[in-house]
Amino acid sequence: MKEEERILCLDHYEHGIVINALNTLRNGLIGERRSTDAVDDLLLKAIDAPYNKGKYRRQHASR
Repeated sequence: MKEEERILCLDHYEHGIVINALNTLRNGLIGERRSTDAVDDLLLKAIDAPYNKGKYRRQHASR
């Protein structure tokens, strides 16, 4: 079965929030002496995520 990919478009501020939240979660897990492997992988993916080169348009749902 093919794994589905998701595209998440974030501006600079939102990207920072995601990085900060993942790092806070990681620090909490370290404090609890629990495995951080999954969070580490996701944190690295978020940090190394490429910039949008116009392939995907940002869409907002009305709130």
